[in-house]
Amino acid sequence: VVVDGKEYDFHLFPSGIINPKAISFIGNGVVIHLPGLFEEAEKNEKKGLYQNVFLLLSPIVLFGFSVAVFDFHQAVDGLQEVQRQAQEGKNIGTTKKGIGPTYSSKAARTGLRICDLLSDFDEFSSRFKNLAQQYKSMFPTLEVDIEGQLKKLKGYAEKIRPMVRDGVYFMYEALHGSPKKILVEGANAALLDIDFGTYPFVTSSNCTIGGVCTGLGVPPQHIGDVYGVVKAYTTRVGIGAFPTEQINEIGDLLQSRGHEWGVTTGRKRRCGWLDLVILKYAHMINGFTALALTKLDILDVLDEIKIGVAYKLGGKRIPYFPANQEILQKVEVEYETMPGWKTDTTGARKWEDLPPKAQNYIRCVENHVGVPVKWVGVGKSRESMIQLF
Repeated sequence: VVVDGKEYDFHLFPSGIINPKAISFIGNGVVIHLPGLFEEAEKNEKKGLYQNVFLLLSPIVLFGFSVAVFDFHQAVDGLQEVQRQAQEGKNIGTTKKGIGPTYSSKAARTGLRICDLLSDFDEFSSRFKNLAQQYKSMFPTLEVDIEGQLKKLKGYAEKIRPMVRDGVYFMYEALHGSPKKILVEGANAALLDIDFGTYPFVTSSNCTIGGVCTGLGVPPQHIGDVYGVVKAYTTRVGIGAFPTEQINEIGDLLQSRGHEWGVTTGRKRRCGWLDLVILKYAHMINGFTALALTKLDILDVLDEIKIGVAYKLGGKRIPYFPANQEILQKVEVEYETMPGWKTDTTGARKWEDLPPKAQNYIRCVENHVGVPVKWVGVGKSRESMIQLF
């Protein structure tokens, strides 16, 4: 996130904390590694975002129902990747931040929530020891400093206690009190959704529109506009099928011009032509009312630009996005080829400033997906976001 020339990397914090007028809320749909939360605060403090750790420009609230990520969850995440590599010759490519194991604990009803940490600490400690022991029995090489971690967690509990609210009441009052603008920010992309993504190469939560309801306690009738954010080309971190990927000089150019590195892992992102089959699939699930098309400027230097408009299997178009990874690996992409505009767009600030061929590219996306493009990004700063209506 780039604001006023400063660049911020957020993992657990909502980007709204930059706005001094906003109240930021981390809902129960997020699993929280408390040491990571404080490390992120300290890192961004150096950029002037905070006067002191957690004296935020924008106040932040945590939901007590959020499940805690522990250090041993992160260690297990790494061990599981090693096991997959040894047994199957491939891994999922997780961030090793403990997300999968924590959601596994949550689904098994053995996870511990923030509200548990802030309640009876003796009871919390007993359940923490049981959970650690379960993982130690599954992974004999796992080492857990139980007493050391409990001591740190007790310290974190007192630091976050003033920030924790009951999220259901918090959201209800926000929705039904004095009129407010409420923006819900979802992490990850639609194709990383645990139910609708490119399983098993997905995250462990619902990052499609349903996550607004289940991850914040917001009733469906309160969801208004739904904005889809999509790059002018397609990227992916980690392994998994990627039909429009360009393992050539085009892919290298998109990667280098777009500075495509994973924020959490630092891994190089794989790059390819814009895949409208994926975008239409995401629209089917989320019901976008408008799109934000970002990083258009990365395409400025190309002589011609391709857009993936359909998939074929056995020479025949298929009207759906394949759920199975093996089938997705076999699809043939049908492309539309458009002439490049060969013009620097980074100085454009309104629609009329964009070259006609760039305008045609944007209209092509709108026509295929059936959703209007409301914003076009031609650079990293907020000033580089062109609003069309």
